[in-house]
Amino acid sequence: MTHDFEPVTFGDIEAARDRLDDDSVVKHTPVERSTSLDELTGAEVFLKMEHLQWTGSFKTRGAYNKIAQYVADGESESGTGTETETETETVPRTETDRVVAASAGNHAQGVALAATKLGVDSTIVMPRTAPQAKVDATRGYGATVELVGTDFQDAMAHARDLVDETDAEFVHAYDDPAIVAGQGTLGLEMYEDVPAVDTIVVPIGGGGLISGIATAFAELSPETRVVGVQATGAATVSDSLQKGAPIALESVDTIADGIATGGVSELTLSLIENHVDEVVTVTDGEIARAILLLLERAKQVVEGAGAAAVAAIISDELDVEGETVVALLGGGNLDMTMLQTVLVHALSDREQLLRLRVRIDDQSGKMEEISGLIADHNANIQTVRHDRSAPELDVGEAHLDFQIETSGAGQARAIIRSIRDHGYEVTHVNA
Repeated sequence: MTHDFEPVTFGDIEAARDRLDDDSVVKHTPVERSTSLDELTGAEVFLKMEHLQWTGSFKTRGAYNKIAQYVADGESESGTGTETETETETVPRTETDRVVAASAGNHAQGVALAATKLGVDSTIVMPRTAPQAKVDATRGYGATVELVGTDFQDAMAHARDLVDETDAEFVHAYDDPAIVAGQGTLGLEMYEDVPAVDTIVVPIGGGGLISGIATAFAELSPETRVVGVQATGAATVSDSLQKGAPIALESVDTIADGIATGGVSELTLSLIENHVDEVVTVTDGEIARAILLLLERAKQVVEGAGAAAVAAIISDELDVEGETVVALLGGGNLDMTMLQTVLVHALSDREQLLRLRVRIDDQSGKMEEISGLIADHNANIQTVRHDRSAPELDVGEAHLDFQIETSGAGQARAIIRSIRDHGYEVTHVNA
């Protein structure tokens, strides 16, 4: 799918940066070195903290660039049409002008803020499954929100219908050169922050972000390796590259809702093909581990899409040993319900949250005995449940289901061994 022309150029990205020259719209987000990730990867790891951007993600960059051009075009078309030696009259847009977008959350907030800053009404279509925090934030930035369908594709279809019914301007999440150029301004910052970078790692949903960043690096530092990361349950880029055309999924399944588009466009696929060196996938388990790691070690709260780049560099999919690496934390809009789910999963994976099923003779004192064995290891029992109805139990038997806080896998194994040494059948049920 290589093109003879570049649909988005480095000049487009520089022009976008000029439009975004307002700290109240987009700020230059910080970069911090992570010694914890250095130790885990054998690399020098820098975190580009775009999750600290206004709206909690990079999306305002592309949205503002797109809507600013829409406003400028409208003012030009509303002018007198004649130029004098003094000045050309322009007329501002009317109150009925508006933009429409579809989003699972972060693009919604970016469009809402950009439109409000530029004096344009916005309607955002979001799936009913979108995190409530993102819905509330989008409304808070001034948009009208319509909740439609169960995924991004449903929201997109309804947004297209709204545009067909009105004269609104559609602001696509990624399939637009103005959006890509706006996101590319983040590439300029990443290069300025760490000019001697060997590898940059960027999450991929629809591909607008990595397309813009990779285009910037192709000009500024073509020797830098550009790696894209997709969630396994929403991965489309590798198949699309192999087939030479965008491949879309009928449904997606990932905790990283910010990159759960289920498809890329011809525009973004062509830029990925031209400028991205490698694309890897990470599982939800790896993403959950990265969220918890960033929370504990870097003291940063990021959403699933925001943690995808870190998930990649600590996985077996990507070797960065000996390199200088910049991992992009693209979004920080983590719903608290999802945070709870992620913490339970990640702690269970570490065996700091241990679930055991112990088969006992249903007699007085058994629960006390086993609880004492657990207490001997200084572990804390969160819950215990007595079950006599499991079909595999004989008459007079029961299960005791324990949920236990431990210090990690070593203590968990010691507890299991101790209970078995006392003659009990124990099943580790974390999985």
